[in-house]
Amino acid sequence: MKITIISYDNWGLNNHLATNLKNMGHNVHHVNFSNFTYKYPTKFHRYFNFILKTFFKKNLKNIHYGKEIIKILKENREIQDVILTIKADFIDPKSTLAFKKYTKKSIAFFNDSTTRCPKIIPVLPNLDEVYSFEKEDCEKYNLKFTTNWIYDTNSEWTPVIGKKFKYQVFNISSIDKRLPILTKIAAQLFEKKIAYKFIIFDKKEKNKNSDKSIDFVSQHIPLSEVNKYIHDAKVLLDINRKGQKGLTFRVFESLGLEKKLITTNSDIQNYDFYNPNNILIIDEKNPHIPLSFFNNEYQKIPESILEKYTIDGWIKKIILQS
Repeated sequence: MKITIISYDNWGLNNHLATNLKNMGHNVHHVNFSNFTYKYPTKFHRYFNFILKTFFKKNLKNIHYGKEIIKILKENREIQDVILTIKADFIDPKSTLAFKKYTKKSIAFFNDSTTRCPKIIPVLPNLDEVYSFEKEDCEKYNLKFTTNWIYDTNSEWTPVIGKKFKYQVFNISSIDKRLPILTKIAAQLFEKKIAYKFIIFDKKEKNKNSDKSIDFVSQHIPLSEVNKYIHDAKVLLDINRKGQKGLTFRVFESLGLEKKLITTNSDIQNYDFYNPNNILIIDEKNPHIPLSFFNNEYQKIPESILEKYTIDGWIKKIILQS
């Protein structure tokens, strides 16, 4: 099949989709528009964009992304069997509609909620098929439900029995409203003498020296380096954003590596892989992490369940069925 993946892949997660599809023998192009740059030609354009965003729900940067992507699709000169767009809400709706000219089927996957990202809503009618990890959005907008995926299953990800871990708990997040709960959890772990590593990406560096219990970084850490931290931790910490119930990639990293998970997302108990021995659900307002959670070993999930969440299982469901 001829397949193009269009994604804002600032963490490098979606590149695994392209790699796996190529390994399956498909002709694949990955347009990672997080690499595109846009600079305001003048100060007037910056002011004009403020007016566009405030009153007309448009954005010069999103329009620029769309134009550049269409240039690449034109240069390809081959009608694709499938174009899969991830983060289509980062592209102006007019351009997402134009994608149909270059493919037999235009599909999209959203791993954000319309509550958090209302820009998703005007894009939905422009696609042939839309998947979302938010159950409520699927019901409200008649979308197809699917989760994120275990993004790498090679030997580097093989769980190590009896491994000595550098950290008991690891989390990496972007700066947002989750910081206060992360700070609470850090204080609790420190008090209980549980080793942890928390990293917050804050490109403006406002919080660089505000909290010594958390490491603040102003540059994105490569996925390969993040994976090293994940491998060095016994338990992963997942804090879902307000207005979002869809499962983050942290959940699927824990599944793929057979690591325990601490999460604020109570909806996780409705999934078939949920096991209270492996997954600790905590209250965001009053997080309590008992020491006993670290003492019991991880209990394996049946392969028949796990297969559905692998990257190959995701590809077969979303892309190859097209």
